[in-house]
Amino acid sequence: MNLELSPSVRFWLSLVHPTLMWALLALSIYAAYLGLQVQRTRNADSEERKELVKGRYNVKHFQIGSIILALMVIGSVGGMAVTYINNGKLFVSPHLLAGLGITSLVAFSASLSPFLQKGANWARITHILVNFVILGLFAWQAFTGVGIVQKILTQA
Repeated sequence: MNLELSPSVRFWLSLVHPTLMWALLALSIYAAYLGLQVQRTRNADSEERKELVKGRYNVKHFQIGSIILALMVIGSVGGMAVTYINNGKLFVSPHLLAGLGITSLVAFSASLSPFLQKGANWARITHILVNFVILGLFAWQAFTGVGIVQKILTQA
């Protein structure tokens, strides 16, 4: 399959994935903050809890998590599609494999939501641990992507 796109379109398409992923990394850090606030609310005494509940951290955390799930899947598939369009193949590398792993873990973490809503402690612990693994892998992934972007920019 050979899609003929102008060099300008191909160049700008190549920058959509890394831009989206850096935005998602920032959004993931914000989601982690919200999750910690949810935990803090859960463990607070009654007076402090009344104040923390006003922040609606649980609702915001759920909404941001849903956005992250959707954009992560779209961004991962889009990044692979653009790579294939521009090069006629995917490059199997640690960056690709970690990205696929992160996307899978994000889906797994989101799948725990029904159990979290029912108060299952095992699901909460699993969700927190998986998300910190995701955040660590995602940070590493973002920095390995910088080298790829530099290569794209030098070839332009």
